[in-house]
Amino acid sequence: MKHLIDPTDLSKAETDEIVALAEDIIAHREKYQDLCAHRKLATLFYEPSTRTRLSFTSAMMELGGNVLGFSDARNSSVSKGETVQDTVRVVGCFADVIAMRHYIEGAPLAASLVSPVPIINAGDGSHSHPTQTLTDLLTIKRELGSIDGITIGFCGDLRFGRTVHSLIKALARYEDIKVVLIAPDELRLPDYIKQDVCEKMGVSYREVRTIEEVMPELDVLYMTRVQKERFLDEDEFDRVKDSFVLDSARMALAKEHMAVLHPLPRVNEILQEVDADPRAAYFRQVENGKFVRMALISKLLEWKDDPSHGMPERPLAQSAGRCSNPKCICNCENVEPRFRRTDEGMVRCAYCDAKISAN
Repeated sequence: MKHLIDPTDLSKAETDEIVALAEDIIAHREKYQDLCAHRKLATLFYEPSTRTRLSFTSAMMELGGNVLGFSDARNSSVSKGETVQDTVRVVGCFADVIAMRHYIEGAPLAASLVSPVPIINAGDGSHSHPTQTLTDLLTIKRELGSIDGITIGFCGDLRFGRTVHSLIKALARYEDIKVVLIAPDELRLPDYIKQDVCEKMGVSYREVRTIEEVMPELDVLYMTRVQKERFLDEDEFDRVKDSFVLDSARMALAKEHMAVLHPLPRVNEILQEVDADPRAAYFRQVENGKFVRMALISKLLEWKDDPSHGMPERPLAQSAGRCSNPKCICNCENVEPRFRRTDEGMVRCAYCDAKISAN
């Protein structure tokens, strides 16, 4: 059965197929209005969400299907101590596909191991957000005409930004991608993304400290919020925060045809004066999320019983250690630990990608 837990669960061909279907849905919406008639999507959202949850709901409704689930786990049996895996076993009796957002990293993967229906990861902690990645790819394609050959700058919180991690993984499979990382030292991209993705896949990347020094060369600027709560020193936050605010003056340095993306919500990292700039694509990006989720739901239901569209093989590794991430599902619920070995010989948790520490 096909699940979407990580962007690399989809082959590049499958990813391109979903993006192409989303483009066809945009052009011919009436063709798809009954595609999922009598099918049900369950949305299991264990943490707050506006765009993602409503986007999934709207997508299924426009396909002619129905939606059930919860937007607050406190109103479910989770409040009684029910585990993620048991919740999914139950909900899988009522729905044809499940979209799950969880504050615990690895929860959607744990769910997929027991689910009778396809699981879609709608965001797990600071780990991964693959449907936002599909949204981003569709937006880049529509804004620039192609994904290959772009130079993309990621700005803000690159350490905890699950949207950034997921998109870099997906872009690594396209041709001639150049990545520029714009972040304070405290929020730089994790080493495992640089090593396991960029260096392994041959993606050119470099790290810089200001937007201005790279703005003229970017085809895409991917903004994220610099999160004050991540800083132990408020003076340090005050020192760097204005370096990562996009305004009209900085936009004046950019190419005539570029695109500004943001997974939203924004706080003060993009000033409202930028909204009127035709290169500001972040609200078009929101609408693209609905169309790409329509395409994804359709394809997962189509591929459910097709053995040619199974999950990629990821051999597990033996380990005498344990996951070092306290926010990982294997440290929060009674699930079987799972480990993988990188090409460099390092052992990581299969749920959250954290390093394995010795017992």
